[in-house]
Amino acid sequence: MRLDRRFASLRAEGRAALVTFVTAGDPDMETCCAILDGLPSAGADVIELGMPFSDPMADGPAIQASSLRALKAGSNLRKTLAMVSNFRKHDADTPIVLMGYFNPIHSHGVTTFINDALVAGVDGLIVVDMPPEEEAELCLPARAAGLNIIYLSAPTSDDARLPVISRHASGFLYYVSITGITGTLAPNVSEVEQSVIRIRRHTDLPIAVGFGIRSAEQAAAVSRVADGVVVGSVLVETVRANLDANACATPGCAAAVLSVVGELALGVRMARQS
Repeated sequence: MRLDRRFASLRAEGRAALVTFVTAGDPDMETCCAILDGLPSAGADVIELGMPFSDPMADGPAIQASSLRALKAGSNLRKTLAMVSNFRKHDADTPIVLMGYFNPIHSHGVTTFINDALVAGVDGLIVVDMPPEEEAELCLPARAAGLNIIYLSAPTSDDARLPVISRHASGFLYYVSITGITGTLAPNVSEVEQSVIRIRRHTDLPIAVGFGIRSAEQAAAVSRVADGVVVGSVLVETVRANLDANACATPGCAAAVLSVVGELALGVRMARQS
């Protein structure tokens, strides 16, 4: 599977993965496709593609706004899957994980969604409002069909909770480094390291750390203690910063986002050499 191969390859290189999040269709389909297509060459090792939703409760203001921009521009789950399918025409190797909420999947139809996702070339799912206790409806059939299921672990996940989270997880485990919503606080790297050590006692899966990582320096610091670094809010904020007065993408919008990814990628790649 692509995720397994990618993390194994990076492990052999002796570095962590840069996992980048963008919202499908933000700020419009054309610009988002340009960003998506450019992410691997900019340095992204794994791509999280957000499924736009009107009530992204776990996300901070930046990602909430990106979801609303995407919906206003006409994005939906069907178009999100089409973006993945088009991406696969020229990139067969970069793993893509869809991240979002269950409501759009339920509306699409769970069985239909699983089939459509596999046909499009999706590798995994992060469905933030589907905990392990509710995995029978989507996560177990999706995993049986060949999709990785990535679960979230938090600072509040204790040693009794971690085996439940990791039991049916695959691909990687996503450690939320702060309590609260995305993009609002910065992680404490020492605390992250201790949490990663504790999580490793419960799973052999790679551990990617996200929430609050905004700079190359932060990405480098986290990459020294984890298998992956997840960055999202700073990328969607870069999109917002490159809109004109009518909330339309400026000509340099995609390039600006990819430039930030390049800086983050350099931080991750240099981290274990320093």
